Amino acid sequence: MPVVAPGQQEGQEPIPRHGVSPLPRSTSYYGSRPNTGESPSRVTSGVRLREAFAAPPARPMTAVSTSVSLAPSKTTRMRSTMLEDPSTLDKPWVTTKDPYARIAYILTYSVAFLGIAASAVRCYFGYKSVPLINGNLCMVLDEEFTSDTDTTFGPNGNWVREVQLGGFGNGEFEMTTSSTNNSYTSNGYLYITPTLTSNMIGADAVFNGYTYNLTDCTYNSTNPMTNPGSSNTTSFDATAYYQACGAVSNSTTGTIISPIQSARITTRNKASIRYGRVEVRAKVPRGDWLWPAIWMLPVNNTYGPWPMSGEIDIMESRGNGRSYPDQGIDYVRGSLNWGPLSFLNAVSKTFGWWTQRRTDYGEGFHTYTLEWTESFLRIYVDTRLHYMLQLSFNEPFFTRGNFPSVVENGTQPIVLQNPWINGTNATPFDQPFYLILNLAVGGTNGWFPDNAGNKPWLDNSKTAMRDFANAQNSWYPTWGSDGESSSFIVDSVKMWEIC
Repeated sequence: MPVVAPGQQEGQEPIPRHGVSPLPRSTSYYGSRPNTGESPSRVTSGVRLREAFAAPPARPMTAVSTSVSLAPSKTTRMRSTMLEDPSTLDKPWVTTKDPYARIAYILTYSVAFLGIAASAVRCYFGYKSVPLINGNLCMVLDEEFTSDTDTTFGPNGNWVREVQLGGFGNGEFEMTTSSTNNSYTSNGYLYITPTLTSNMIGADAVFNGYTYNLTDCTYNSTNPMTNPGSSNTTSFDATAYYQACGAVSNSTTGTIISPIQSARITTRNKASIRYGRVEVRAKVPRGDWLWPAIWMLPVNNTYGPWPMSGEIDIMESRGNGRSYPDQGIDYVRGSLNWGPLSFLNAVSKTFGWWTQRRTDYGEGFHTYTLEWTESFLRIYVDTRLHYMLQLSFNEPFFTRGNFPSVVENGTQPIVLQNPWINGTNATPFDQPFYLILNLAVGGTNGWFPDNAGNKPWLDNSKTAMRDFANAQNSWYPTWGSDGESSSFIVDSVKMWEIC
């Protein structure tokens, strides 16, 4: 119901407010009132449709309306009543200085200076404490592998292939051959490449009914006791000879032919040093259960059979990937093997390693170095900062080993004797050693620990080699298909002797 203003009669025009002019009415906000008939015309309906989507017209100005100015207006900031007059603020530190401020200042900079000075002193004495080779070094071997394969391994070459299949005391699963399939030079590099024996004699022959003889077996010439001047008086071991030079596969007993063929080359009777330096630039192979090594053995077993006369491992590695739990291809290791008995090796007291955190040693070439004098021995990769082993000969090795006075060999007690009693602190590492490069596969000596990395054999199993061969489908694909990624590739070998 419409509301009527006071004093106004119904039906009269509304009385305008005082001072406000009345505005004309329009029948519709959008123009004329729409047709209210029961049958609106087509034209009128079209006009209304267009009006529905049209923008509304500008609102008319009223008598009290004012236009909005877009120009910025100046305003005066009100002064805060919470702030005091700066001239009245109390600043005691301006008039009276804290006596401890100067002490704190001097103390801070003094401590910083002392820290820098102490760091410099430590760096200096650290640098001075690093033992270095003093004296002249004479080149003994400088091998760049620029000659062809026949020359490298020929009578006038620097290298000799060792040919055996007896496992070399480690229960290794490869046989080493003189074949150019397994050791050769190409484009200035030496390649030691593992291949499958089944490619030569067939898979069935590996497991049963085949006799394999190495007609060029080198056991007689490479066994240390055959060297002139050796103090090892052990008689010739015929059983060891036949085990090293031949094998018979038998499915009943579980014995098989070595499933892998590889190579082991040495500088024996070619080049050796007693104190000096060795550098080998090489790239390690990639593939499960591959075991590359750069190492040295004594020319003569002066103090007795291994490990009494010592062994120097410049580099050993595992071809297993970075995820392998017991140091895979991203680790390299250096060590010394020594002990007073053939079954008592104190290598656990003289070994170390270095690791790559973001890559591995199969990605490129690295230089593995031995520095060796009568007072110290150091093994490192690429730089002395990356040393795997640094050992001062400051006490006899028998004392260093802290061996018991009596040991058990089965059920028989043995009173331990010092085999180096007449030597120096460097003994047994005071004799000429020669260099060995080889690529082994597997083994039962613990280099690949049981139950690590899905290892397909157990070290104490009598069928360890057969178990490894039966798992070929699991490890062989990791070796790559080109034959190069699984190869031990050597760029150069240099040997110097202190002279």
